[in-house]
Amino acid sequence: MRYGLLAWVLFVSMDLLYGRRRTLSKFKVLEVIARVPYQAWEHVAYIAITHVHPRPDFARRIFERVRESRLQQDNEQWHLLLLEELTDRLGVREGFVRYRVVPQIMAFVYYHIAWLLYVIRPRWSYLLNAWFEDHAEHEYMQYVAENPPLEVEPFESIFADDYGRFASIADLFRQIGYDERVHKLESLERVATARFR
Repeated sequence: MRYGLLAWVLFVSMDLLYGRRRTLSKFKVLEVIARVPYQAWEHVAYIAITHVHPRPDFARRIFERVRESRLQQDNEQWHLLLLEELTDRLGVREGFVRYRVVPQIMAFVYYHIAWLLYVIRPRWSYLLNAWFEDHAEHEYMQYVAENPPLEVEPFESIFADDYGRFASIADLFRQIGYDERVHKLESLERVATARFR
């Protein structure tokens, strides 16, 4: 998939701030950012519902987008929680500013870009998200390929009942990568039908 300028700016910024190497800490930053387009879309949809509530059928169709966005952002939240659990278990040390403050600033900026694009032309916001999710999918899959010991590392998590059970950490990351692919495909599908109708 060929990425647009905004996507490249985001990916280059991530590499400059966190390095090109794939790490659990860098993935956590990705997941903090990954939730925000869905939050922006939900916000815009609620504003739209406020304006069209006298037309219940139309308002209901918009609310279906709210539900869809919530499911997607919840899925990204599980990814973040699982990654946080893994880094805690491994004793990964992360600087507060670099791994807590900076990701929040990046997410804030990305939220407003996604929101503005969605208001101006929704397909642009969906396309930007598709690029982001495509990149994330490939990053997770490449991480598994680069780390064969993950194939035999058992998956244990307090979130297993919520997210799923897997034979290994490699399988967990493959599932996360697959989730990102699903988000990408959903966004690409929305590119064609971006406006509320």
